[in-house]
Amino acid sequence: MKRFNSYYSLNVFRLELDRWEFPVHKHNFYEFIFIEKGSGQHFLNEGSFTYKEGDVFLLRPEDFHYFKLEEQTHFIFIKFTEQLFIEKLEGGKTAKWMEVIKTLLQNASSVNGSLVEDVQDKKHLSYLLQILVVEFTKTCTYSRELVIELFGAIMMMLARSHSTTAYGEKCPGNTELDRLNQILGYLRLYALDAEKMRVENIAKHFIMSPNYISIYVKKHSGVSIQQHIIQTKLRSADQLLKNSRLNINEIAAKLGFTDASHFNKLYKKYRGVSPGMAYQSS
Repeated sequence: MKRFNSYYSLNVFRLELDRWEFPVHKHNFYEFIFIEKGSGQHFLNEGSFTYKEGDVFLLRPEDFHYFKLEEQTHFIFIKFTEQLFIEKLEGGKTAKWMEVIKTLLQNASSVNGSLVEDVQDKKHLSYLLQILVVEFTKTCTYSRELVIELFGAIMMMLARSHSTTAYGEKCPGNTELDRLNQILGYLRLYALDAEKMRVENIAKHFIMSPNYISIYVKKHSGVSIQQHIIQTKLRSADQLLKNSRLNINEIAAKLGFTDASHFNKLYKKYRGVSPGMAYQSS
């Protein structure tokens, strides 16, 4: 498989294409992709997604992808490496920035497709990207610093969108809901990591006891943490069934179910149909 390499910590550019002429490839960098205009299919790892104006994808170096354009598409690309994180961290606010990195860059876009669904967030991202594209070409005083701050703002917007609106949640108004949304965001982030989805490991991450985190989540959401875990895994299963080439056994293993039989039973209990039937016509 082709591997594209970049030797710059940051590169920002527009690309307007009538046809995607690049092979399936990986990178040695992270890649943010914003769809300014156009539609088509994005083939990412084992899945494929219909893309449209305003959609956002964030790829890690190990991800592989290509596009199939249905109409002329205008892209904005931001390619960046770990070196940019060091440059950003020198500006302070280390803890929050590292939280953003963990939230976004450890998480593949391949389960849910576009990272941003909120219309207002898409508009705001578009405005920030317009400025970033222009500023990236400048070499005046403080241009680099401004570019780094714009990049940081874009990452923060992605993190907020990913953690608070993926399933209809709103920005919280108090610290209790803040912590609850952090826990639910963690579940979505690690839905494909069976070990990290164990209650004892979730509790350890948030410096709580397994018993206390169970009480806390039930109190503030009305639903047990086990139910949140199951529902999060089933949402991921829906996406994998719809968009990936994985079979039932592979999906069951990927999501940490005991076996395919356990996965089938649980899926049918909550969805009313077996996973094999759910997306048979897709």
